[in-house]
Amino acid sequence: MSLLDFARGPAIEIALSIFVAGVLWRLLSLLLLPWASDRSEPRSDAPSAVVGAAGAFIRHLWPPKTYPRSSLFSTVNSYVFHVGLAIVVFGLAQHILFLRGLFGVGWPNLPTGVISVVSVITLASLLAALGRRMTSPVLKLISTFNDYFSWLITFLPVLTGVIAVSHLWAPYETLLAIHILSVCLFLIWFPFGKLMHAFLVFLTRSETGIFYSRRGVEI
Repeated sequence: MSLLDFARGPAIEIALSIFVAGVLWRLLSLLLLPWASDRSEPRSDAPSAVVGAAGAFIRHLWPPKTYPRSSLFSTVNSYVFHVGLAIVVFGLAQHILFLRGLFGVGWPNLPTGVISVVSVITLASLLAALGRRMTSPVLKLISTFNDYFSWLITFLPVLTGVIAVSHLWAPYETLLAIHILSVCLFLIWFPFGKLMHAFLVFLTRSETGIFYSRRGVEI
């Protein structure tokens, strides 16, 4: 079995299994915890739980005006690499074919040139995020192995993908295998590191929005 056969076969299957099982385990471990009933009397003008949860998401799309301007860079840069990752994952033809094989649905792909430009911008944005983390006294103090390793396994699939598409330094089959293996690492780590916030954010912000809107608190 070649490295590419291993990456496209057992490696990706095992990684996907761990990803799905890990995400379900993390979500169920939270949802099945005992929930304390809120015995307080809600405000007369309190919105419904759905409106309160949705309001929390909308209000957190941008930092409040009271925050210092230094937070603006983090916010904008965060949008850049999150949107960039989404475009690369769901816009590249090869990725769409892979997802179609998993879920049976597909959509038109973006031109390769567009994906290449977005990939480079995403890499630059991720490097900028790392640079800020390493130079900001506060971020540097609170950063842990989880933060740096989560950054690394997010950066590697994009980097190896750009190299594979560019056919640099090694045969394409080898580069593709390395790219797929980096994706496998990403999937395996995802449920157990800070990348899990992609799912947990829906629970945490909804709970916060419901809790405070019931009391008429603006967040």
